[in-house]
Amino acid sequence: MTTSFADLGVPAPLVAALNDNEITAPFPIQIRTLPDTLAGRDVLGRGKTGSGKTLAFSIPLVARLADVRRRPNRPSGLVLAPTRELATQITETVKPLAAAYGLKVTTIFGGVSQSRQETALNGGVDIVVACPGRLEDLMKQRLISLDAVQITVLDEADHMADLGFLPGVTRILAATPATGQRLLFSATLDNGVDKLVRRFLHDPVSHAVDDGKDAPPPAMTHHVFHVAGAQDKKDLVHRLASGTGRRILFMRTKHQARKLAKQLTEAGIPSVDLHGNLSQPARDRNLAAFSTGEARVLVATDIAARGVHVDEVELVVHVDPPAEHKAYLHRSGRTARAGSAGDVVTVVLPEQRKDTQVLLRRAGITVAPQLVGADSTPVQALVGEVAPLRMPAPKAAPPARPASPKGQGRGSGGGGNGRRRRGAAPGASQRPARRSGPRRTGADAR
Repeated sequence: MTTSFADLGVPAPLVAALNDNEITAPFPIQIRTLPDTLAGRDVLGRGKTGSGKTLAFSIPLVARLADVRRRPNRPSGLVLAPTRELATQITETVKPLAAAYGLKVTTIFGGVSQSRQETALNGGVDIVVACPGRLEDLMKQRLISLDAVQITVLDEADHMADLGFLPGVTRILAATPATGQRLLFSATLDNGVDKLVRRFLHDPVSHAVDDGKDAPPPAMTHHVFHVAGAQDKKDLVHRLASGTGRRILFMRTKHQARKLAKQLTEAGIPSVDLHGNLSQPARDRNLAAFSTGEARVLVATDIAARGVHVDEVELVVHVDPPAEHKAYLHRSGRTARAGSAGDVVTVVLPEQRKDTQVLLRRAGITVAPQLVGADSTPVQALVGEVAPLRMPAPKAAPPARPASPKGQGRGSGGGGNGRRRRGAAPGASQRPARRSGPRRTGADAR
């Protein structure tokens, strides 16, 4: 017998909102957690990336606040997320549900002017989806108070409990009422998560659906491609990027991500980059280009490993294998989402083979490595149809700088203001003493 959202106790207005968005059947993580979250229990939910966790906490978040009275600068619901991209995508999931009850949702993160966020808060919002850094800034400026929060959600809880987030997250949770409901969701629940659980959750219920009979059918195929050297790796990566579908290529550094995106674009494979050095408008533009198909390839650092959801990403390539196994799982989770199929490739240089073997074992991935080149049969089978090259438009040459009129400009031999240097003999040149290095003239001297 198929379980419906209504069977799980989801209120009718939210069931209708889900149907309007063509969401009719709950995923296992939702089936497991919704009875407890809708009943007001504190819950820890663990499920693989793409398993439906965002909807699993968005439904009880909105349902709890259905009759809330909106007040300026005092939200009733709070969702914490580690990255701007994840915060934005959570907001996109929550808004259609919130609209069923007339609830207002706003997103708070750094990298953009806070004036618009201040305006939204002053006007009154019911649910805030926030990154910890900017949220704490607004708290310190007394622009937001969390003393009316009835339900708090911590998404990607394992990531929020390490990498320097933990102190800020602890301060934020401490600013919410102790009587409020708290939900923690992640693909893994380890590291400092237990510290947050012990301090902030009351009699929590744990649910995990990433193994056993509750796991969705495996739709992700892993490949490990060994290459002989750096040039072979470059050729292989360009070939893997050349297919017709969307693909995400992961690099370790911002510089290398930017460099590879530029190289691919110049080679006729439209690509955009995503990393921490980009402004928020640039991030938004690049993600939009990737989502619409204007760019087929996204070259990213681990900033895209969590929270970036674009439909029909058919291939993830670990151009640089990650440092630890959780990053591997989160990167890989950008494909094969919500039951769709996808492939994951790890490109391995000779000196990386031992570390990658350990990494995959810790990630629970068993796959036989293959020594390949760009034209090897396994590579061609994975790439499939090669997309036509789209060479970038040539850049326009900069306009020529107009020449200075003869006899004018600093440093010229003629003209001038008719005054001679102090101590110079009559008739001596009025040119300043020559400096070492190239002589500057005209506009170059300003």
